[in-house]
Amino acid sequence: MTELKEELIERLTRYTKIDTQSDAGSASVPSTAKQWDLLKELESELNAIGMSNVSLDSKGYLFAELPQNTEGKPVIGFLAHVDTATDFTGTNVKPQLVQYEGGSIVLNEALNVVLTPEQFPNLNNYTGHTLITTDGTTLLGADNKAGIAEIMTAVEYLIGHPDIKHGTVKVGFTPDEEIGRGPHDFNVDRFAADFAYTVDGGPLGELQYESFNAAGATVKVKGNSVHPGTAKNKMVNAVRIAADIIADFDAADTPEKTEGYEGFNHVLNFSGDVEYSEFTMIIRDFDAAAFKARKDSIEKKINHFKDKYPEAEIELDMNDQYYNMREVIEKDMTIVSLAEKAMTSLGIKPVIEPVRGGTDGSQLSYKGLPAPNLFTGGENFHGKFEFASVNDMEKSAQTIVKIIELNAE
Repeated sequence: MTELKEELIERLTRYTKIDTQSDAGSASVPSTAKQWDLLKELESELNAIGMSNVSLDSKGYLFAELPQNTEGKPVIGFLAHVDTATDFTGTNVKPQLVQYEGGSIVLNEALNVVLTPEQFPNLNNYTGHTLITTDGTTLLGADNKAGIAEIMTAVEYLIGHPDIKHGTVKVGFTPDEEIGRGPHDFNVDRFAADFAYTVDGGPLGELQYESFNAAGATVKVKGNSVHPGTAKNKMVNAVRIAADIIADFDAADTPEKTEGYEGFNHVLNFSGDVEYSEFTMIIRDFDAAAFKARKDSIEKKINHFKDKYPEAEIELDMNDQYYNMREVIEKDMTIVSLAEKAMTSLGIKPVIEPVRGGTDGSQLSYKGLPAPNLFTGGENFHGKFEFASVNDMEKSAQTIVKIIELNAE
């Protein structure tokens, strides 16, 4: 299976043009109605290529099955999410095909948006590759539509090559991963796989079975707005109090200052005025004890500021989001070894590193479906400099097929 590039290009460019951004502020499932547009297209496509038991439920979980052609093998699943990140606009995506031969890529001449190896040194790894980029005005959505394209292309290849022995293969496309809700209504029993892989990683060879422990927090400050001319001893400025709390966090303990196995506290946004202000933040750490210590420290900090500003009402709302899937997966590393063996047999060097984030697998592993994460061939997710290597997308699709093939041995 060598020439899958045209199919992958066609699929990814078609999928990225469908706006599927999720919305953390929405209580509906999926969080945005536009996710249904891609889900329904994928439902039709799964039926068209010959998948069985194609089922789209009322909450946006699309499952399908490739029946076994050999018996007694574990049921394996592959998962990807349809929604795109909320960090940058995903409306009116115009994917561009670039044959990259080095140097900078002008994404948008009129707006002077240029993808440079000086800013993104990893670009140097893609000389000679066919890249799919943005036009500099939106994100691309390769996270996770590259994964969708790779799964679809892989199962279609298997359908067209019945001589390749395989057990039952399950496919799942899900909503709202980018806002942390992807697995919330995922029915593990209905999916009915022994284990699965999320195809939601980045560069070639990524194989991840460790993720952050994660929590989210909102800090609310209620003040008292009074005309500035008569405010002495009356005004309680919620903006200044909230800013004081934020400034008390360690500036070196943030995403832009950490890497590898280091955790962080990250203030995401701030809004408000004198009367009422609030900010939201995320808390991340790989180590369970350190994760608990971070949360305890934040509670202690907020209590300190309650004492410092008794004239204000300060409230902390903090909740766990997901946990490090390593705690589940390391109990049986067979699924990781299987992916390693598949990559190695294809001449791909496995790059086993922790996910500095979370995948649906982080939550699904704790629901009884262990799910490490595989590479997609994408880079610079969640922004205008996002791109995907078609060459590495092809290798991802090949890896999926090889995992399925090895699972049947």
